[in-house]
Amino acid sequence: MFEFRVDATCGAARAGTLVLPHGTVETPVFMPVGTQGTVRTLSPADLKTVGAQLVLANTYHLHVRPGEGVVERLGGLHRFMAWDRPLLTDSGGFQVFSLEGSRRVDDDGVEFQSHVDGSRRHLTPQHATEIQWTLGADIAMAFDHVVPGGADEATARDALERTLRWLERCARRHAELKASSDTQTLWPILQGGTHLGLRTEGLRRIQELGRWTGLAIGGLSVGEPKPVMYEMLEDLEPRLPPAWPRYLMGVGFPEDLVAAVERGMDLFDCVAPTRNGRNGSAFTPDGPVNIRNAEHREDARPLDATCDCETCTTFSRGYLRHLFVAEELLGLRLLSLHNVRFLIRLARDMGAATRAGTFPRWAAEWRRRYTRSD
Repeated sequence: MFEFRVDATCGAARAGTLVLPHGTVETPVFMPVGTQGTVRTLSPADLKTVGAQLVLANTYHLHVRPGEGVVERLGGLHRFMAWDRPLLTDSGGFQVFSLEGSRRVDDDGVEFQSHVDGSRRHLTPQHATEIQWTLGADIAMAFDHVVPGGADEATARDALERTLRWLERCARRHAELKASSDTQTLWPILQGGTHLGLRTEGLRRIQELGRWTGLAIGGLSVGEPKPVMYEMLEDLEPRLPPAWPRYLMGVGFPEDLVAAVERGMDLFDCVAPTRNGRNGSAFTPDGPVNIRNAEHREDARPLDATCDCETCTTFSRGYLRHLFVAEELLGLRLLSLHNVRFLIRLARDMGAATRAGTFPRWAAEWRRRYTRSD
């Protein structure tokens, strides 16, 4: 368990295999986000139908409601949400970051106000680790301090140092919990903002702290311009240990996945496919489509003729537009289903192109079509 191998490379792009207690995952892979133990509008059967290999759940939200104790008494997170494939839980660091104005961060941890009932909560690195152990995901994330994408070097340095101190405490507590059962692995999160020197230093210190089975890159896609994120990944890639799977947190727009795989990343998660789907925006090979637009009113074509999902093989664009105009809930499910499938297929296609040694040509052709450029 917790083994990763790189099966093929093409430039910096990688195709690999990640072995976890609840199954084997082929990378690159997109993870649908099940914030509260569910991917919005989609059932576990839907997720299996569209090929989801690994699902992310949210530590902060499940701690606040229903509480990790409830989940444990109902059989653990896999049984609770009826998902028998691999799960990853984030640490809650990003959610705490988003509670600006209702949280206080210090070296001990974070004090925050619950968005559910207004109660005051205190989350330490050890507690975040214990919550994730209780939930029972295959991969748990170390508690980290996230800062905005435009943070200056001093602010980013402070967050990096705190994240590294917290990592030591997470690792110690996780080792204690693991002594009785080796059913979960802990991955560190690399912070450092948009400052390569801090990222490089953080990576070196993470390597010195222990033997890890994977690495997450956090603190990107949090407000900085996309070209800055791409440049950071390009500069980081040759410095990253090749034997570790690389998880780029919070990235899930199609063009970003292609750019990130091109720069050596392996795993991704984002709420974008379901959030956009619920708002009537669909990913297609020819770029995003707003299904609410009047041009689709009598359009008999499928949303995406290349897609094998239920939405595209069953319904017309005209019908999908009708569902959104009529405010029928089925429309939210169908576009969410398609968008998740689109990203899962995209990751699969990038892996196939990497294995075939054709990734640069594939990526160029994909971009030409997606951006409608000659």
